[in-house]
Amino acid sequence: MGKIRIYADNACDLDKELIDSLGVKLFYLTVTIKDVVYHDRLDLSPGDFYTMIADPEVMPTTSQVSVGDFQEEFKRVIDGTDDEIIYIAFSSELSGTYQAACLAREEVCPERITVIDTKSASVGYGLTVIRAAQAVSQGMNKEEIIAEIEDNISHMQHIFIVGNFDMLKRGGRVSSTAAALGNLLNIKLLLHLQEGKILPLEKAHGLKKAKRRLLDLMEARGRDLPEQTIGICYSADLNGALELKEQIARRFGCEKFVISEIGAVIGSHVGAGTYSVFFLKK
Repeated sequence: MGKIRIYADNACDLDKELIDSLGVKLFYLTVTIKDVVYHDRLDLSPGDFYTMIADPEVMPTTSQVSVGDFQEEFKRVIDGTDDEIIYIAFSSELSGTYQAACLAREEVCPERITVIDTKSASVGYGLTVIRAAQAVSQGMNKEEIIAEIEDNISHMQHIFIVGNFDMLKRGGRVSSTAAALGNLLNIKLLLHLQEGKILPLEKAHGLKKAKRRLLDLMEARGRDLPEQTIGICYSADLNGALELKEQIARRFGCEKFVISEIGAVIGSHVGAGTYSVFFLKK
């Protein structure tokens, strides 16, 4: 029997150093800016990306992983080893990457390839990838690893405050009404994911009140928060993310965090000034 290989994609927004330390291999959705194709975090850092899109003339577009890319990598592993593959995918409601992987799996070897839709994005997705890698390192079998992944997916909460509603609207992620609310003076819109879809949650007057409300939602929805690893993502404002971390630690006693900057794939739709928190619900 071979080993279990965990795959993910760069929409999990985990830094490459962490991904490498987990033994996870990534597929890459791409971002095109001024006819140049970039691989998020591989040849385009989040910092450079936000500098580029500060130009209002720059309109980034994203592309899913192709069926051919999945087939090539799946075939390399299946033909060359006795290993099995578990690919943990970006939400099927936000990208066609999951469907492409399913097609490739059927063409290559459905018996040895498992494709799982996380219905998640960014570090909410990344926390599930981390749990899967930990399950592998603990020697769990395939069924046990899949159960760990599915448990995380069923409990993962995503709550975020979007900084650039125009970009979110252009990507078709929120309605024109929600975008207009977010662009009103001193109005912030809190969003969440439900069944993999981005949906408006509520509004707050100003960023300070929006962050306070975000913590109230954590308290209402979260389970055993001090025992969890809390995910925090930000775009172009590390200090704001660290401030949010301190607020969470002070209020709930949390000590374990994964903090990462939102990469170009997600950032193409939410823009700069976004703050996200990820945790497990009751």
